[in-house]
Amino acid sequence: MRFILHDLKETELPLPEGDRVFAANGKYAPCQGCFGCWTKHPAECYLKDSLRYACRMLGEADEVIIITENCYGQYSPEVKNFLDRSIGTSTPLSTYRGRQMHHTLRYGKKPGTMAVYVYGDTTEQEKKTFRYLVERNAINEGFANSSVTFAESAEKIREILRADINSAERK
Repeated sequence: MRFILHDLKETELPLPEGDRVFAANGKYAPCQGCFGCWTKHPAECYLKDSLRYACRMLGEADEVIIITENCYGQYSPEVKNFLDRSIGTSTPLSTYRGRQMHHTLRYGKKPGTMAVYVYGDTTEQEKKTFRYLVERNAINEGFANSSVTFAESAEKIREILRADINSAERK
């Protein structure tokens, strides 16, 4: 299953049927840092809003697409909030993956890609920071691959995404 997380104001996306989509609109509480989704009630936030099951949405996906506005080489606040609330995709226990210490994955390794599409003005340093961030996030979430695509506008991201999805469907 493919999971799409986006902060686009206009939600029309060129996506095939069967994809799970979450619009990061900021109409939910920020992470409280209680770690309850990590330890007390795994993969479920005690805050009863649209991010209550963020861990499961992200954790159950074989492939993730994130569409975000650039915010100083980082995800937009709305997307970052979703990712903060999904810490329960891993456990508090640690293991070695790729000769590095990481938290144990609650949902196991994923064969797909964590693909991030970034729109808005982005400096070369911000691009470098974003690539590194996404690479590390993909490892932490258990994805086999990661990619980052930059564009100057949300409309351009829609065009690129449409071409990427059409290309993948032909394979």
